[in-house]
Amino acid sequence: MLGGGGLVAANVYASASEGTWGGGGGTDATGQVRSAGMATIDCPDVGSRLTTVPDGAREAVDGELAQLDQQIAAAYQQLQASAESVRQDPTAADEPIMNPLKEKRAATIERIAVAIDQVGDRPEGLESLAACTLRPAQAGNAGQVGAAPSDGAQQGTGQGQNGAGQGGNGPVASDYADITSVQPNVPNPPQQDDASRGTFTSECGVNANGLFNSDNVIVAPGVSNGAHHFHDYIGNQSNNAFASDEDLADAETSCVDQGDKSTYYWPVLRLQNGKQERDAGAPGGGTEGNAGQIVTAKQVTLTFVGSPRGKVTEMPRLLRIITGDAKAFVNGPANANASWSCTGFEDRQLKDKYPLCPSGSDVVRTFRFQSCWDGRNIDSANHRTHVAFAGPDGSCPEGFRAIPQLVQRIVYGVAAPSLNDGGRTVPFFAVDSFPEQLHKPVTDHGDFINVFDEGLMREMVDCINSGRTCGARGGDDSGATTAPSPSDDTGATDAPGTGTGGATADPATSAPADPAPASSDSTQEPRTYTTTSPANTTKHDKPAKQDSQSTKQDGRTTQDSEGKQTAPAKADKAASTAPSDSGAGEVGQATQTPAGGQAAQAQPPAGQTEPQAVQGGLAETGAHLWPAAIGTLLALSGLVMLLRAKRLRY
Repeated sequence: MLGGGGLVAANVYASASEGTWGGGGGTDATGQVRSAGMATIDCPDVGSRLTTVPDGAREAVDGELAQLDQQIAAAYQQLQASAESVRQDPTAADEPIMNPLKEKRAATIERIAVAIDQVGDRPEGLESLAACTLRPAQAGNAGQVGAAPSDGAQQGTGQGQNGAGQGGNGPVASDYADITSVQPNVPNPPQQDDASRGTFTSECGVNANGLFNSDNVIVAPGVSNGAHHFHDYIGNQSNNAFASDEDLADAETSCVDQGDKSTYYWPVLRLQNGKQERDAGAPGGGTEGNAGQIVTAKQVTLTFVGSPRGKVTEMPRLLRIITGDAKAFVNGPANANASWSCTGFEDRQLKDKYPLCPSGSDVVRTFRFQSCWDGRNIDSANHRTHVAFAGPDGSCPEGFRAIPQLVQRIVYGVAAPSLNDGGRTVPFFAVDSFPEQLHKPVTDHGDFINVFDEGLMREMVDCINSGRTCGARGGDDSGATTAPSPSDDTGATDAPGTGTGGATADPATSAPADPAPASSDSTQEPRTYTTTSPANTTKHDKPAKQDSQSTKQDGRTTQDSEGKQTAPAKADKAASTAPSDSGAGEVGQATQTPAGGQAAQAQPPAGQTEPQAVQGGLAETGAHLWPAAIGTLLALSGLVMLLRAKRLRY
């Protein structure tokens, strides 16, 4: 009995602690997670400095910028492998890590300058961006944006320590804050008489079918694993680094209204609970510090709102918008636009902390996208200068015009982690990130590509400008929350760096009608990954049901300011045929794209690595618990023998 019980305890404890990044063993002799002491590498962001790149050089520059990210990720992996020596002497990283990194970056930056010089004017001063800085862990700075975490973070899951996360690179306890201790901080600029007070909501599900990859078609087109972290995708179903504009236009969509083929994506949220997803050994996943169980959102709301200063104009088709900064931990918060809160408390928003929500309240993650467009470009060299945030009074910068503002609200049923024991009792949750960004909440970001039908975009603008509330016909059973009311949403124009992060609906109306207690969501069924990179496209039969949507007919109902229904602005469309979350069959079984074939036909250029995709068998923790099963049998056998011996004795 004692031997069997000991075998059970040892195996369960070991399984709960496995899954650290880089294959370097899960725990040390004290049972604490090994990490690099939460030191990180701080490199100047070259891409943000390139405000003008000629079209003829864009492809080459994008490829070289992706190479810079790959160089940093590889250097950070070396830092992890040399954790102990670097912790004792930070200069020990100079020769093997930092100096070679500088040389590689200098060569790559020179290629960028040459590519631009061949078709335009050579950019000045880029060579000064080659050198990077090793930021060692420093006590007392764990919670400060732009500062290294405390040295206690290396202690992982030890009692009273900060914790280092399942991947050994964050998050830490100081990355969390009690939402009830935050004061209301959401601005609400006054609306002028001609303000556009309407709202338009699109319903596209919660990615229940599991469309993930670590590409970024906006920032790193044509580059496999360009994001170095995994994204959730809803809407357009042909999302990968090699998707062309034509691929996006011809794709299937998970949206109820088939006129919305837009791409909506953001970093996945994970529970640091010791489980290994199928990406545990994949680029962008476990090999780059993104470990743990991916959490599917309970609700996703996509609401387009107006301007407090006047009417809005149509977005151009294929407009790209990125909000937030995936590298804000080292870049600083200038472009950060993270916004974290809890249901019932959405008048208070956190920018550089994850929220600790009270029982019965869910975590809310909000992206408030830029709402001003330069009137000419659908993208820009640094993917930022063609759009802008409205000012504190809601006005756009000179030369920009107001467009519908996308407010993306994502709700998760995750419990507040147990900080006192490093998340061992209740696991930490955190977003995926570049490995050197340490899963900081300030690095959260969202991406959007407008692939609305032009007719539906006109309908959206008319709805918003006329003050109506427009939504899908037949009610809402998709998991999307009630659209924010104009009085709460259209006025908030928080720009990055202001500290509030923006907000959505009034907390009294945005909380679930019957809030269920938050849970760690540790009993989710094994997920099926659908990745659409050409070389590894998986296939599935025609879906039997929609992605977290009912099979109701399309079309929209609208309400005027008095709440009366009016006729839809356009004819009904066919019902959505988004991928099924349950039609993929057994784990590891091949599946088909919604179109019944390859989701994207573009092939990687010569010399380019094949698109990243999740591969391998399911690596669930339970698969490694067979010694515990044997121990259980031994313990039960011993108990039976003990009881029989007692009967014989008496």
